[in-house]
Amino acid sequence: MSVDTAPTAPTPVALNATPAQHGASLTRPQRLGYILLLGALVALGPFTVDMYLPAFPAVQMDLRTTETLIQLTLTATMVGFGLGQLVAGPLSDSLGRRRPLLIATAIHVLSSISILFAHNVTAVMIGRVGQGLGAAGSAVVAMAMVRDMFGGQGLVRMLARMALVSGTAPVVAPLVGAAILSFAPWRGIFIALTIYGTLMTLTAALFLRETHDRERRGRLNASAMRQRYRVVFHDPVFLGVALVSAMTFTALFSYLSASSFILQDQYGFSTPHFAMTFGMNAVGMIVFTQTGARLMRRWPPRAVMTIGVSIVSLGALSLLILGVTGVGMPWLLVALFFTVAPLGFIMPTAQILALNDHPNEAGTAASVLGALNFAVAGAVSPLISVLGISVTSMATVMVGSMVLANASFWLVVRRRASADVLR
Repeated sequence: MSVDTAPTAPTPVALNATPAQHGASLTRPQRLGYILLLGALVALGPFTVDMYLPAFPAVQMDLRTTETLIQLTLTATMVGFGLGQLVAGPLSDSLGRRRPLLIATAIHVLSSISILFAHNVTAVMIGRVGQGLGAAGSAVVAMAMVRDMFGGQGLVRMLARMALVSGTAPVVAPLVGAAILSFAPWRGIFIALTIYGTLMTLTAALFLRETHDRERRGRLNASAMRQRYRVVFHDPVFLGVALVSAMTFTALFSYLSASSFILQDQYGFSTPHFAMTFGMNAVGMIVFTQTGARLMRRWPPRAVMTIGVSIVSLGALSLLILGVTGVGMPWLLVALFFTVAPLGFIMPTAQILALNDHPNEAGTAASVLGALNFAVAGAVSPLISVLGISVTSMATVMVGSMVLANASFWLVVRRRASADVLR
């Protein structure tokens, strides 16, 4: 597999820079405020997912249900994420960003409260769908706001800095969840999520300005929405990137849905030990994300994606071989790290390639990208339960996902995506 290497003297180009990029006029404190607030809004989704993972065994015991149904509560969240992004993105292109964002965070808060009073797994699933709807809306609108304000290298830098905030969620969330479980029942996790969502709603209402100018908004009708979707779906690079993103996210979600049962129930990890292992992989993803942003100063995004796709594919294949041969720790953890952490090279570059060419459909583009991620992951990951939760079944789903990701990348993205360095 060849990799684009940086030319001796790269020629930066602006890819579809827009005239209304508010970010250039922001002061340093204002820019820092946007990074923290938008990063925290994006992190609402990972916190919603990852804080809950250490509680799987406790929820299963309390509700007297099965591992499969507990896994489906996570799938329910993904369904909510997918639906929420399909709605929030186009709405924000027509109504502006603030109103859909505030509605989404309020839905998250109400859904979190509903789970506090759930007495069966069905009620938890319904609440998790609502949480997914709200978290997805906040994330997709936050991403669209970044594209409103920045393009080119500014977009790369902003996404990388936001990732330092949102990327702490997979590190901190399981630790917070484990800490809460040490002194409170599993419902305490949803009290914490209620507080988090409430703070996001209030902070966004008080401090977040509208970034989508009225003159750039589309009409709120079916025809206008169809036109925005038509623009996005007629872009072969966007479609190729969306498939790469969806399949790599499926590999990540396979890890999220199965790792708690595998590491805690099958390998005897304690809740804090599991949280630390989970956090180590998340730190690796942050490191890869920041490294990728630096590489994109001299390399085109598709070159960074090439490296990421290659490493993750090799990691997943290694994990499958180790699972089949029965090799135990610590080699499994090493293979798992190199399957998960290099996703930091893929997912941010997918966002950049998807959003940078669609400044006028940023909300729609972000919603399609996110919805496909969660819809495909939610549909495929239950195969792990069907096959029987184990390292081998998890790795099998990961390898299958990366086969499709490689096909889309090498046949479409690598051939059609720009080879220019972003300015």
